[in-house]
Amino acid sequence: MVHLFEWKFSDIAKECEKFLGPMGYGGVQVCIIHLYSIINNACIYRSGNKSEFSNMVQRCNKAGVRIYVDAVINHMTANAHPAYGTGRSSAQPDKLLYPAVPYNSKDFNHPICTIQNYNNATEVRNCELSGLHDLNQSKLNVRKKIVQFLNTLIDLGVAGIRIDAAKHMWPNDLNAIYKEIKKLSPKNGFPQNAEAYIYQEVIDLGGEAVNKFEYNDFASVIEFLYGIILGKMFRGQDSLTRLQTFNDTNTWKLIPSGDALIMIDNHDNQRGHGAGGATILTYKNPKPYKMAVAFMLAHPYGHPRIMSSFTFTDPSQGPPADSYGNIISPKIINGECVNGWVCEHRWPQIYHMVQFRNLVNGENIQNWWSNGKNQIAFSRGAKGFVAFNVEGNNLVKKLQTGLPAGIYCDVITGEVINGRSKCSGKSVQVGNDSTALIEILSNDPEGVLALHIQEKL
Repeated sequence: MVHLFEWKFSDIAKECEKFLGPMGYGGVQVCIIHLYSIINNACIYRSGNKSEFSNMVQRCNKAGVRIYVDAVINHMTANAHPAYGTGRSSAQPDKLLYPAVPYNSKDFNHPICTIQNYNNATEVRNCELSGLHDLNQSKLNVRKKIVQFLNTLIDLGVAGIRIDAAKHMWPNDLNAIYKEIKKLSPKNGFPQNAEAYIYQEVIDLGGEAVNKFEYNDFASVIEFLYGIILGKMFRGQDSLTRLQTFNDTNTWKLIPSGDALIMIDNHDNQRGHGAGGATILTYKNPKPYKMAVAFMLAHPYGHPRIMSSFTFTDPSQGPPADSYGNIISPKIINGECVNGWVCEHRWPQIYHMVQFRNLVNGENIQNWWSNGKNQIAFSRGAKGFVAFNVEGNNLVKKLQTGLPAGIYCDVITGEVINGRSKCSGKSVQVGNDSTALIEILSNDPEGVLALHIQEKL
């Protein structure tokens, strides 16, 4: 999955057809599609209308790329005067009146309070987050409206839903809501009785009252600790050799692999909030960032999501837009975005590793090697092999790759070209005993080498 952050629906549809589908991406997380407040006469919701959304879903599904929607169901707006929405609706937030839904004061948690103490689970779930009026999901009317909205998305053909701020809602309430969500329809290309993929935002780094393990029994959970661990590893602040035990979720305090949506960064923590911090890697740290993403895609733990950003210097800065505040489409030259859009998903080092992950799916980690410090390598069965060098020394060593004999193209630096006669980047000779001389020099611009059987001469 890739999060095309703040992309317009029409541009997402094109990207599904021209790039994401052909390159092996399986899904796109799109931005929130609720009505938005209009602030200072500026419309914050700019990705498109319902018709454009529906068209995008159909076109992406046809291209083999599923759509996942970010849903905010914990709260409504903070107080604003006047309060107008992008759908020409109006509200009286100070009186807890939202007639367009409709919600009234009986639908919210009382007494009204602000979260002060994250070691108090009741306060975290019943009080307001940043002054946003907190809905009471135990109320049947609230549940009905939430389910109605989510089922509308299912009818439009989406494959799943990200639940924003899940830690601020009671697990039993969420479980009750999820049980009312429709099955995915075969009319939209899904298997019979397929269920929507639900993944919940539960920021839990340990030490707080709300625990991620309260939520993963009935839906998936975004594992925020994952990117922090790999951020430390690929910044050289921890030893890569420790990753040999990364499948042991108890040791690392991670949720089980099948329940985890994983990421190196997201739209919040790359801006320093939502479990952000100095260890989070982003597009602004290109070499260690690409190394961490390569590890995420090479290692079998979890369901990975790639971040696709726009450039920013101010954390509150919006996406590339014209003078009227309208989002401008990404401009793509030689396969890369150039007009303020970063488009990490189009970096060859990343999309080639997406293809690597698809190819080695189901294969176990084998042939683990490390130098005891910050150089590691492993194979995924007999289909793929990766090596990483984070330290200042050269990695030049004959290693067991697990691969059949032959000449392979390193997919980090290139691919097979000229009718499978040569590599556009590095090449590696694998012998009859499946060993190869692996070289990643200290000044290597990538720090990673990856081989797989579909990029063999």
